[in-house]
Amino acid sequence: MIRLAANLSMLFNEHAFIDRFGAAADAGFKGVEYLFPYAFAADDLQRALKETQLEQVLFNLPPGDWEAGERGLASLPGREGEFRDSVVEALRYAEALNCPRVHAMAGVLPENADATTQADHHATYIRNLRFAASEAAKVGREILIEPINTRDMPGFFLSRQAQAMAVLEEVGAENLKLQFDLYHCQIMDGDLIRHLERQFSAIGHIQVAGVPERHEPNVGEVHYPAIFERLSALGYTGWIGCEYRPKEETRAGLGWGEAWGLTTH
Repeated sequence: MIRLAANLSMLFNEHAFIDRFGAAADAGFKGVEYLFPYAFAADDLQRALKETQLEQVLFNLPPGDWEAGERGLASLPGREGEFRDSVVEALRYAEALNCPRVHAMAGVLPENADATTQADHHATYIRNLRFAASEAAKVGREILIEPINTRDMPGFFLSRQAQAMAVLEEVGAENLKLQFDLYHCQIMDGDLIRHLERQFSAIGHIQVAGVPERHEPNVGEVHYPAIFERLSALGYTGWIGCEYRPKEETRAGLGWGEAWGLTTH
């Protein structure tokens, strides 16, 4: 069964953030995700979820200084203390919002990073993920890692599916899972269905968007109905996050999802 979650950082921007929960529910979504909850009190977000009967399915750990271009702390040498604090904060919100999984963004390499620098980032990444997975396991949560394409996010440390799978194996934590974003995978690796099949047992969450413009999933080079059909055949029961930028008003572009419970009226 395909279950769609609205990414409220990208969808329903016609509304104030808290009002996006109601807009998503009215459009037929049953779950929501977004980048970060930390600008809002957990009680306010909890209330919005309860009023709309939506499930919180995902959000990210604090990313560092987002405005300055930081995109996560997990691989950054010298920032381990800040990363550990971010894990504690994220898990506090996860418990309050009954969210089963949080994403630890890997972070960006310095410009022109050499092999030694990359090795330092890798070693830091592994140590930090082991810590995060251990802390999350204590409260029954999962930590996710996501390869992100280097066209949208130049220098991002984790950019390939094979790299992510190698990290999962090296960390060796049962509650460390793959956040499989089909948009990013298509840009970096392609061959989407075969990647899904090979990595299926490691997947904790899936996200979709049209390629290359990151608009609705029915726009661009990826044929999502075939992918959803294969996911159903594989027995995927998790959420599929709709992390795309609507071409126009959000509701007007939801026709692609009518077969899976979304509505445009």
